[in-house]
Amino acid sequence: MKHRRISRKRAALAGSAVVALVAAGVTFQTANASDDVPRFTAQKLTADAAGNLATTLDKTLGGDTAGAYYDAEARNLVVNVLDEAAAEQVRQSGGKARIVQNSLTELKSARQTLTDKATLPGTAWAVDPVSNKVVVTADRTVDGAAWDKLSAVVDGLGSKAELKKSAGEFKPLIAGGEAIWGGTGRCSLGFNVVKDGEPYFLTAGHCTEGITSWSDSQGGAEIGANEGSSFPDNDYGLVKYTADVEHPSEVDLYNGSTQAITKAGDATVGMSVTRSGSTTQVHDGEVTALDATVNYGNGDIVNGLIQTTVCAEPGDSGGSLFSGDTALGLTSGGSGDCSAGGETFFQPVPEALAAYGAEIG
Repeated sequence: MKHRRISRKRAALAGSAVVALVAAGVTFQTANASDDVPRFTAQKLTADAAGNLATTLDKTLGGDTAGAYYDAEARNLVVNVLDEAAAEQVRQSGGKARIVQNSLTELKSARQTLTDKATLPGTAWAVDPVSNKVVVTADRTVDGAAWDKLSAVVDGLGSKAELKKSAGEFKPLIAGGEAIWGGTGRCSLGFNVVKDGEPYFLTAGHCTEGITSWSDSQGGAEIGANEGSSFPDNDYGLVKYTADVEHPSEVDLYNGSTQAITKAGDATVGMSVTRSGSTTQVHDGEVTALDATVNYGNGDIVNGLIQTTVCAEPGDSGGSLFSGDTALGLTSGGSGDCSAGGETFFQPVPEALAAYGAEIG
């Protein structure tokens, strides 16, 4: 009998306390922020190193920071601060300081206002460190009275928020790197993991909420059964292998090769990332925000997500988001498709691993 092989998709984890973002053509001057002329030369950093420095500075400066982002062209970490004293500490640490108007406390307060007054299906919001605002996105289903209500709440937040419209519709991408089947439902395997010395895999929680037993082919024999599931609020599920199949720590690149996954990590805004899924296979993009909240409707609200420009379609759910050998996230949902583009959201892998006491392997 032919030995079956299931490749794993990894996603390097998102969820760092400070975010980093880059967008082509974005300048560092905005209507409510200004750059300082540094007396120290900003260090040239990789995206990973920038994320580590951002986390360190966030702990050191506390309330004096207002987020950070990675300038990929200059290879600098740009740190938003509120005063010159904090700016000087950033420069001495090798970052580029930028004095802004809105503190993270104010931006978190704006997010809470949105939660209290504008929790509407088809909406998402996250802090954008480049604009120093909370960016609110409404999908095509938000119109009429719902649009008017959302617009009024965002307008009331003044310079702390801005509203954008998406041409697509936010939805979990269930239908979802290699395919896993439960009856007629299909999702994608995220990453192979180990718990208490036994093999498991991670996938999306909205997949494990509806399907409890999994096969590697439609109508095939069971290879795994659910061990845990969390959705909404989170979007991760843990499946224990019940059959003797290969479970390498790698992601299928759909070109005859695989990417080895050796660890899980946090995403950084501005980081280049890759997604693998069973519907649209492999696509690249950038991280645009961390700690995003998305409302899929019917009470399904998920928090703490990685927001990206990577496309995805139904059936890609649960698939791997990764950067090199680092697992970052599990495909949750989004708007658009791989023809028109759109926003896609991912559950950070480190959070899922911590919840189940599992590790990459």
